[in-house]
Amino acid sequence: MTARDFTERDIHLALDGELPDEERAAFEAWLEANPEMKARNNRFGTDREALRLALADALDEPVPARFTKLVVGDPGTRMLQRSRWWQAAAAAVLLATGAAGGYVAGTRGIGTEDAVADRFAEEAVAAYVVYAAEKRHAVEVPAADGEHMRSWLSARIGLRLVTPDLTADGFQLVGGRLLPAGTGKAAMLLYEDAEGNRISLFVTSESGSYAKGTYAERNGPTAVYWLDKGYGCAVVGALPQERLAIVARNAYRQLIEGAESKV
Repeated sequence: MTARDFTERDIHLALDGELPDEERAAFEAWLEANPEMKARNNRFGTDREALRLALADALDEPVPARFTKLVVGDPGTRMLQRSRWWQAAAAAVLLATGAAGGYVAGTRGIGTEDAVADRFAEEAVAAYVVYAAEKRHAVEVPAADGEHMRSWLSARIGLRLVTPDLTADGFQLVGGRLLPAGTGKAAMLLYEDAEGNRISLFVTSESGSYAKGTYAERNGPTAVYWLDKGYGCAVVGALPQERLAIVARNAYRQLIEGAESKV
């Protein structure tokens, strides 16, 4: 039998456990032969897990009777059918709940392509991999020269840059450096905790783009990113995803509030 051509739809079928078992080996081989789709598969899987974690408490709550009746009718007259329509409706409810909670992995819809976000996240992860492991040359400007670092990086990337205070999350600023990013430039701030774990804050100018989510390579670091308000911001690290998401939200809030408070 000739293996069929797989598409992005099959990635979602595989993640949902709906890809036929007999196609699994061919699907895995297709991923290995298509690095872009493999990266997308990893990112979708990470987003799925982030959504599950964000809604963990709500998933254990009973569905209100009024919602059940609204969807399936009076239990006395209609049987609850586990159809694909019901699954789709449940997914829509979960996504709406996640959005109301303030954190949803991805904002452009399930299965849609966002080349700008992919490129940005990949650059942020690549920068972390190269520099976070460096002991003596991880940064160009140390935290002790913070005022110069902020003004220098702000001028280079064309944005008002602040250095978020992450001490409440257990991280101290190590310093920063300037990096290329696409056709422009990026600032990378490096932080370290008492155990030696490092995270990076990767910032660029991304006017006109809007997205947020997570990105990770298998067995590699994870990036939690936002493209909004003219900023591209990614926090990258090899921390448990729940902790990284908390640190990322704190960093992004300070970055935006700090920039908006300046005249």
